[in-house]
Order: sequence, then C-alpha cells, then structure tokens
Amino acid sequence: MKPKRIDSHHHFWNPAVRDYAWMKGLTALERPFGPEDLRPLLAANEIDATVIVQAHDSIDETRELLQIAGETDFVAGVVGWVDLTDLQVAAVIQELKAGDTGAWFKGIRPMLHDEADENWILRDVVQSNLDAVAGAGIVFDLLVTPRELPAAITTVRDFPHVKFVVDHIAKPPIASGAIDDWAAMMHEFADLENAACKLSGIVTETNPEGWTGDDLKPYVATVYEIFGPDRLMFGSDWPVCTLAASYDDVVRNAREVLDGLGVLDDMTEAAIFGNTAIHWYSLDV
Repeated sequence: MKPKRIDSHHHFWNPAVRDYAWMKGLTALERPFGPEDLRPLLAANEIDATVIVQAHDSIDETRELLQIAGETDFVAGVVGWVDLTDLQVAAVIQELKAGDTGAWFKGIRPMLHDEADENWILRDVVQSNLDAVAGAGIVFDLLVTPRELPAAITTVRDFPHVKFVVDHIAKPPIASGAIDDWAAMMHEFADLENAACKLSGIVTETNPEGWTGDDLKPYVATVYEIFGPDRLMFGSDWPVCTLAASYDDVVRNAREVLDGLGVLDDMTEAAIFGNTAIHWYSLDV
C-alpha cells in the first residue's frame, strides 16, 4: 500500500468573523481561506490528509475548526487552543474531546512567541496544567522563536510524559544566515524523545527579496540531524506560506532540500511526509 502523505500544519480562517491581530498589514492573508481553497492544492501534490492548526486564541475558533474537520474528508486532526492559565482547563479539554467532533481534537497550541514574557510557559499555572494535556493524550505544539527556546527546552525536559511538537523548526533567522545560536539550542532536543519537529514555516523566514533551496539547506540539515525522520514531519503552513512561496513550491522545495542532503530514501520520505505525523498525532487515516 502506498504510504499516506500528510500536511501536518495549515490554517483556515475568516477575518470577517474573527479579528486576527497578527494578520494586520498582511493584505494577501486578509481574506477567508477554507477547505475548498486547499483541496485542489492537496490533490495536485498527492497529499491525502491534513492537520488544521489554530490561528486565534479562542475556544470558539477551536470548536469551529473541529466542526470543519468533522465535515471535511481530508482533515484528520485539529491542533486547537485552550487557556492554559485556567485552573479548570482539564474540564475544558475533556469537554472538547467528548463532543461529536472530539475525535479530531489532537493537540493544543498557545502562541508562545506572541507573549511578552519569553518564559510564559514556565509560569506555575501553565506548568500545572501540562498534566491535563498529558492526561488527555493530546500534543502540545510549541510555537516558538529562538527567544522562547530555552523555556521550551526546559519544559520538554521536565515533562517527559507530554508529547511536544516544535512548530516551524523554531523560526530560525534564515534571512540573516545566522545559525549557530539557534542550532546549539535545538541540539538540546536530540535526546528528548518526547519532542518532534515540523519542517514547516521556513520559507517565510527567508529573505523577502528572494531565496533558494540552498538558503534552507543548513537549517533543514540541522533538524534532520537532531530529530531524524521519525521525529520530523512536513507541514506547509498554508496559507501563511503564500507570502513567500506557493503551496506547490513549498512541497517541492522540502523534497528537493532533503534529497540534496542525500537522506531521502523511500522510508525517510514516507516518515517525514506522512508516518511521523500519523504516529505523533494519532491520526486515523
């Protein structure tokens, strides 16, 4: 049987319904993006299933994404949002899981890189609520930049019973070419087997005046060395990626860069472009 191909990271939204503050000024993104916009792109790139990820800090958006998942044949999972400063968050998570669309609730994601405090995840109330995440059997997506990486690494180390996924390879400064500080921190994940990483969101960290696969290669090589194919998964970050590249270009460049590193045999491709996401998010595909 041909391995399933998964896009582990994309978004749907409608700015007419909800205010996405981070989107202001990004004119190309300030319109609705939904399943019928993505469907032909998936078909053209032979992607079988996807994981939708939150883009707004609200339970209402999470419920809407779960509803979309229940109505859309290609969506296999949702990474939503819950308030990790709420002492009742365990009940909220259980309510989401127990609903008619709860089977699609696979993870949560606070927007850590938008918090003024780079150590927000280390707050006592947040740390205490991580056991609720573990108990629900869902994943914690880490949306971080190098600024928040030390706190994220500490948390992953202190909670080995929680499954974490580092989004967008922690948004390294690709445009500047700087790599050493980011790489040194990322190497802390090497022995933390409860953490995986998404090969996603990297084209928008490149030079807006132009980029090539060679600009991405040292960063992709670093995360491949650290995580290996069984803890590395492809994600498009569509439609955010369209600020720098088309969906087709993102898929093609991911393959070409990995192939250029000499690591893309059949088993590695099956893992990074499907099996890792299936395993990590417990996707029913």
